[in-house]
Amino acid sequence: MRVHLGGDPSSENFSKLLLRIGEGNYQQTDGKMAIPSGLGNVTKLDELLSAIYPGISNIRNKAIEWLCERAILTPKNESAAAINEKLLGLFNSEDFWYKSIDTTTNIDESVQYPQEFLNSMNPSGLPPHRLHLKVGAPIMLLRNLCPPKLCNGTRLQITRLQKNIIEATVLTGCARAESVLVPRIPLIPSDWPFQFKRLQFPVKVCFSMTINKSQGQTLKFAGID
Repeated sequence: MRVHLGGDPSSENFSKLLLRIGEGNYQQTDGKMAIPSGLGNVTKLDELLSAIYPGISNIRNKAIEWLCERAILTPKNESAAAINEKLLGLFNSEDFWYKSIDTTTNIDESVQYPQEFLNSMNPSGLPPHRLHLKVGAPIMLLRNLCPPKLCNGTRLQITRLQKNIIEATVLTGCARAESVLVPRIPLIPSDWPFQFKRLQFPVKVCFSMTINKSQGQTLKFAGID
């Protein structure tokens, strides 16, 4: 619908190409498809990072629009986390590490699931036990905090990091360019055989994100790993 309403011929051709690939009608050799050169394919991860995030060393001087319109998409959380760590190391800013407090919701299960075990858990939709952040990095909310301004999937850019508060500028949505505060909150995964609570900032770095997290967002520069 976006392509149809935009009236852009090149976007329409791209849409048709995706449909051909998805329906299995694109030319294949031994069960593999050759990616068209027009899609800007690269062969190394470093090339992908520099193509999507050129000049990232000066990220704190970049405009909001620069961060809003680009992201690297991956099928798995592990790949996204590895790319985010690599990109965090490419610009100069102080490293902040925030450790969560993990406890079982049922006190009787605390012996079966010690804190060290809970710390090692990394459920989908929850921030990690050791959250690595830098001022200037883009982050994504993982919970609804104050709809419609701060919702699950809202992207922000960190402007200041404190012990129990993250100060950030909203990149997407109705509150774009507003400054907000993100606190630590208790988070409980819903799809696990036992319940535990993680007290942590409800955010993840989002230079790279999983494909399903990118749905509903418009990207001008999209890298696919």
